[in-house]
Amino acid sequence: MTQQSPPVDPAPPPRLGRRMLPVLGLALLAPWVGEYVMGSHTVRDLPLIIFLVPMYGGGALLIRELARRTGRGWATMLLLGLAYGVIEAGLFDQSLFNPDYAGVDFQSIAHIPGLRMSGYFGLMFVAGHAIWSIGVPIAVIESLFPRRSTTPWLRTPGLVATAGLYLLGGAIIYADLQETEGFSASAVQLTVAAVLALAFIVTAFRVPDRPTRPGAGAPERRVLVLLLALVASRLLWMPENWLGVAISLAVLTGMAWLVLRWSRSPRWDQGHRLALAGGALLTHAWDGFYLAPWRPVSATEELISDIAFTVAAITLILVGIRQVRRARQLTAEREPQPVGG
Repeated sequence: MTQQSPPVDPAPPPRLGRRMLPVLGLALLAPWVGEYVMGSHTVRDLPLIIFLVPMYGGGALLIRELARRTGRGWATMLLLGLAYGVIEAGLFDQSLFNPDYAGVDFQSIAHIPGLRMSGYFGLMFVAGHAIWSIGVPIAVIESLFPRRSTTPWLRTPGLVATAGLYLLGGAIIYADLQETEGFSASAVQLTVAAVLALAFIVTAFRVPDRPTRPGAGAPERRVLVLLLALVASRLLWMPENWLGVAISLAVLTGMAWLVLRWSRSPRWDQGHRLALAGGALLTHAWDGFYLAPWRPVSATEELISDIAFTVAAITLILVGIRQVRRARQLTAEREPQPVGG
């Protein structure tokens, strides 16, 4: 007969400094992915990231911790990411409704008369924040710390402080935009944005868990998932009209359906999630080469910044792959093995 070898003692909890590494990493990565990789800022603007950490980093960390502390997963995080996008673009900087935000017309394309907003940019802002400001940074940082990818990183005081940081960040953005833009959305616009954000939040905590299905399949080669995410996230930027809105919604719906199917497979793991995030991150890096920074800069500075940010993005993906593989190997080594008796 056989018997199981004794289980390996769990590793001791990390010290405070190491415990805070993923927290600090996510706080910095969220604004970097959301604003820098896509070309809005250059390497010279890196010190300014500290002003974006409260809203971007605080929001991503708050969403991640709420989901993990309540035992929920990616469906909840992405729905909360949609709420984040509505709150930022609809309530904080109000770019959803401002007809001349930063000197750009964000209203006339696929115009919605009653709300005086663009259906095209509304979708791009809200879905873009859910994917790149929330989903991608969380997935990348969790892959860098795979053994702690599903556990909370903060205790209750830290969670409360994070919520305060996020609200402070939103207040800073609101005050700055009020001073520079001089625009205030109407009561109807603000109400619609608030109700929509609340609907996403409620749905996020009511969405049912989808149990693993033994017969469900997932791609064995994770690079195929990365390539699909790269192509799909690039397809979101369709022609700036209602046809583009319809195609982008179809792409988002199709990807959501496909990933939901794959995620029910026992083979779906952190490596697949990193591949999805990696594809979207590379799309953002690609966009950086033709999107202009928020302020005039030399062509040399812009190109150097785009190359540097792209190299950094690729490096993060490669390090994440290495960490996930090491964690997988360590888990396999620690699994009880049958021994002769």
